[in-house]
Amino acid sequence: MANFYNDNNDIKFLFRHVDLGTSAEICEEGFKFAGEFDHAPVDADEAIQNYEMVLDSLGELCAEFIAPRAEDVDRQGNILNKDGSVTRAKGIVEAIEKLGQAEVMGFTLPHRFGGLNFPTIIYSMAIEIVSRADAALMNIFGLQGIAETINAFASEEIKQKYLHDFSAGKVTGAMVLTEPDAGSDLQSIKVSGYNLEKDKPASVHQDAEGNWLLHGVKRFITNGCGEVLLVLARSEPDRNGGLGLSLFVCEPGPTVHIRRLEDKLGIHGSPTCEIFFDNTPCEIIGERQRGLVTYVMSLMNGARIGIAAQSMGIAEAAYRIARDYASTRKQFAVAIEKLPAVRDMLIDMKIAIEAGRALLYETSWVVDLEIGYAKRLETNPPSDKAEAKQFKKDSRKYRRYAATLTPMSKYYCSEMCNSVAYDSIQVLGGSGYMRDYACERHARDARITTIYEGTSQLQVVAAVRGVCNGTAEKFMAEMAEQDYDSEVKDLLEMLAEGRGLLQEAVAYVKEQGNEYMDLYGRPLVDIAIDLINGYLFCGQASTKVDMEVPVAAGNGQTIPMKKRKAILARRYITKNAPKISALIKLIRTGDKSTSTKYETLVGPVPELG
Repeated sequence: MANFYNDNNDIKFLFRHVDLGTSAEICEEGFKFAGEFDHAPVDADEAIQNYEMVLDSLGELCAEFIAPRAEDVDRQGNILNKDGSVTRAKGIVEAIEKLGQAEVMGFTLPHRFGGLNFPTIIYSMAIEIVSRADAALMNIFGLQGIAETINAFASEEIKQKYLHDFSAGKVTGAMVLTEPDAGSDLQSIKVSGYNLEKDKPASVHQDAEGNWLLHGVKRFITNGCGEVLLVLARSEPDRNGGLGLSLFVCEPGPTVHIRRLEDKLGIHGSPTCEIFFDNTPCEIIGERQRGLVTYVMSLMNGARIGIAAQSMGIAEAAYRIARDYASTRKQFAVAIEKLPAVRDMLIDMKIAIEAGRALLYETSWVVDLEIGYAKRLETNPPSDKAEAKQFKKDSRKYRRYAATLTPMSKYYCSEMCNSVAYDSIQVLGGSGYMRDYACERHARDARITTIYEGTSQLQVVAAVRGVCNGTAEKFMAEMAEQDYDSEVKDLLEMLAEGRGLLQEAVAYVKEQGNEYMDLYGRPLVDIAIDLINGYLFCGQASTKVDMEVPVAAGNGQTIPMKKRKAILARRYITKNAPKISALIKLIRTGDKSTSTKYETLVGPVPELG
């Protein structure tokens, strides 16, 4: 039977290459839950066995049930009914039901709420597999971060109210953040959440019992028809900016009106709603004024990793169509994959996908460490002073690493996804432009990944801080100290040279000021990502995992995966070396015409019509 986990040798290889034992120990908090919950693992080996069993089951479900329905889902879309309810595409409804039956809708929730309590890195693998089958479905499956946010910050009463149903797949959620005049600038949010007894606003709906009510419009809300709505709203009407915002949870009802469904380019199976809250009863999550700065930023960081994983799934699906077509389509009496130009495209697509996967999984693993250290410090800090001091230091380190790697992953994977989907159409030529092949759907679905949960430009703004403050260099320095095979020694020297050039460029940028840093943020981040991925590939080429994979030529022979990774690492690093040098020269030009000559270069605002 088809299986989107078992047929992907790179995911299976990384499953064995990455240190999942550490992630398991963190999630299971030393495996203390084994005595309380029957399905909780007793040790790392059992946990890893559980992870693979679930991924295998999910891979089969995606290949056999979800993927065959994806085209119909795309064509059918969603329907806004006269009563304001939303009818989802039949394939999406069926898929959600199947995922609930498979018990994977509480992927990262604790055992006590019926969740699997799996780490971020396994969730990233799962999201990629689901997204390869149907990218639109991921926008529902991948919104489990809403439940995570409730678990992390809400009262026990609210947790008990919602989280069991999340795990059982009985409810889905929505992140209700964006407003018509506040896209990425969430500090500008105006939707109000007033406590009518405490704040006593000028409203006729004063509630003597102090209940919270929501009022206002939210737009571009993914799965806004979900059963659990997490809403960012202004709780302090006299305070501007992020500190005036709090986070609330509410459910659909007579005061929640879906006013429209967006008519979109892609991800048609995912309903994107405009919602009007008309004094809707709700409950506050956590503390007032921490809605944006603490709770939503945590939620969005998780969502950005989710979009990176979604990008990986779309890219994998698009690449496979192109690879299959190139091997069978003949022109001039030969398969088109024999043409060097087509070969280069396919090789670059494949390597870019594996680079994105390496970066995403490394980021997910670091996030697991960040979460684990923070939880330990909060619930059970080391009693020894020296150990506690070191523990806090390590916790800060992983928090900084995660803050840098997360926007890097979202930026790289989503941009890569668009490039691969575009090239997939190009490999198929005219056939790729037609709806006979799914690559046109993948290209449409891919386009949103560089936009939502923060555009690529915003990811660069976030990531370049980590490049210029030394966080990325410290991360790479740690990677450079790992144990590598002699076969990649010369590649490590090339990476070290690239790091040196990057440090010189960063020093130059700092001399020019913050505006210059933002101006050249993209090449700085691109260089850092290329170097980090280079180290990750060298690590894979030096792995202790001895996994056999078919030779790319298809002659029936096999070679160890690490041997293939060494070949891949060499091509990746040697091809990027001159690109890095060119980007360094670009950064050091001192050209500020983007800022100083903007009006001259772009000309006047054109008339439309």
